This record gives sequence, structure tokens and C-alpha cells, in this order.
Amino acid sequence: MSYDIIVIGGGIAGVSVAAELSGEASVLLLEAERSLAYHASGRSAAMFLPFYGNRVVRTLNEASADHHMNADGGVLRPRPFLSVAPEAKTDHLDRATAELGLTPMAPEDALKLLPILDADWLVAAATTDQAWELDTDLLIQNYRRRLLANGGQIETAARVDGMTRTDGSWHVSWQGGDARAPEMVNAAGAWADPVAAMAGLAPLGLQPHRRSMAQLAAPGERDVTDWPFVEEVDETWYARPDAGRWIVSPADEDPVDPGDAWADDMVLAEGLARYQEAVTVEVTKPLTTWAGLRTIAPDRTLVVGPDPRMAGVWWSAGQAGYGFQTAPAVSRLLAAQIQGRTPDLDSETVTALGVERLI
Repeated sequence: MSYDIIVIGGGIAGVSVAAELSGEASVLLLEAERSLAYHASGRSAAMFLPFYGNRVVRTLNEASADHHMNADGGVLRPRPFLSVAPEAKTDHLDRATAELGLTPMAPEDALKLLPILDADWLVAAATTDQAWELDTDLLIQNYRRRLLANGGQIETAARVDGMTRTDGSWHVSWQGGDARAPEMVNAAGAWADPVAAMAGLAPLGLQPHRRSMAQLAAPGERDVTDWPFVEEVDETWYARPDAGRWIVSPADEDPVDPGDAWADDMVLAEGLARYQEAVTVEVTKPLTTWAGLRTIAPDRTLVVGPDPRMAGVWWSAGQAGYGFQTAPAVSRLLAAQIQGRTPDLDSETVTALGVERLI
């Protein structure tokens, strides 16, 4: 089969750009697993924190906010953000408060917001209401429906095993199928560099990292519905409500090979011990644990745009945990570049995202 564009990778990066492209082009989306958003996208912390990330990421967050709030009815629900610190880290919190635009909060008020905090441990806090829980599954499904409504095709269980460029087209094969298109988008997440290697390109140095999570019963059987997303400053752990339960992450970022990630028991235990120091309710055995992958470029900035080394190769990779937050802006940018339209982002941001910086 022939298409205008083949997108490799069915996480949020691939699904969103495929949907954006599908209004004006025939698009095939290939996903190696049996379902979309299986690896990193399906295991996200599911928050929209527009103040998080470096300057480029924050620009993408800002450019994505309207879509998250309004498109298809929106995918956001207010969830306050709370950063807390013990005595040894009050200066760290002062810096974070200034850098992130947070509002200082008296410890007694932080205890009202999150009553399980230990008053003896808590010395300083800061907060903002400019934070939202992001329905990641709904965002994926909204893009999926748009892609299909525009005539796009999705192939799952389609792990790419070869590609060649001949006669101005990419010929891409997987077990049980093949297709060709003049343009190929590499949105393969943790596998982005290996996919590039199949195209004959040297890697960009994108490294997958593990992020572990533990789901606990609601602390003390409390109603956690309106509790905040909370982190110890410097992100040594964070926690948030999850369908009546309580998720805690050690905020680990250990380099791993691409694959089906699993939580490291020791890393989780150490993270839960740090969390336990900050709360009064005893940590119980996790109900379940899991891990996802966040793939990070050497400069911790996303990689978006054309590859100057090879015609017809485009990148949307290196999301570094910001994939859902930035998906609307990133997918619009890449679609505009591929289809020859003027991007709605400033040229400095477009350049900062470009592939050239890593070659």
C-alpha cells in the first residue's frame, strides 16, 4: 500500500502527529505492540504542569494549553500543585518558588490541603492552582478518532523490521505487512534511535530512563479526591490521587535499554522510605507497581523536525516525560513543517527543537 506519510510509533507523539497530518494527507500509523500508548504514554503521571521543564518545554506547554482545555471538550481537571520541604531544603524551595512562579504557603495551610503531612517534618511549602490532572487515555482516543475519521490507517502488532529508500519513497516492512511513503516520521519513543539506524542514520543519543510508580490504598482510608499533586522539592518523590487510591513515585530516572519496563523493588522501597519521612500515615504494601520509560536527549529538549542527513525523515522524539503536556504544540509544528506551512511557534523555539543540534 502507498501513503503520503508513515508514522512509526503509537504513543502520544505518533498518534497526535498522525492525526494532525491526516486532514491533508493519507497516513499510516504503525505500532509495535498490540495496543496504542503501551510503553511510556500508557504509564504517565498524567499531569499538566505548564511551569515544568526548560524554556523550550514551557513554550510548548503554553502553546498546548488551549487544546488541552478546550478541544473535544477538554482533557483537564483542576488539581492543585504543592511543593514541600523539610528544614534542610528550605533554600531549595525558595529557589523553586521563584523559578516556577509558585506562591509561598504557610505550613499550617499546607496541612489543611494535605492532612497526612507530618507537621514536625514540614517547614516550608509553596503552591499553585495552575496545575491540572490530564486524562491521558482520553487525549490518545481523541487523536485516534480524528485520525480514523480522516481516513488514516492504524496497524498494531506491527514492529518495523526493515526500511529502505528507493525512487523517492520509504519502503517499510513489518511481519505480515509492508507499505511505502515519501515521508516517514520517527516517533518511536525509546526505540527512536534504533528506528533511525534502520534508515541508515547514526543515533542522536536518545536514552530511555525508567520512572517507577506504586499505587497505595488511600492513606488512612481518607477521601483523597481533592488532594493535591504533591512533591518534595527537588522531586525526590511525588504523589497524587488516582481513582480513590494514592500513587507515589520515587521520581527515579535510571538509564535502561528500550523494553517493557518494570519497577525496581529497591528503587521503589527507597523512594517510599523518603516519602514516609514526610507523612504521618504508615506506608502500606503497594496494591500494584509499574514503570514507564521517558526518553531523554542529551540536552533534555525534545527532538522535533526534519533530519538533514536523509530526505523524507522527520523526528518527534525525546519527550523526556513531557510528551502529553506538549503533544498539541509538537504535533502542529511537525505537521506544518512536513506540509510546508508556517509554524505557529517562534523561530528560536523551532531551532532549539531541531535535529541539527544533536548531529
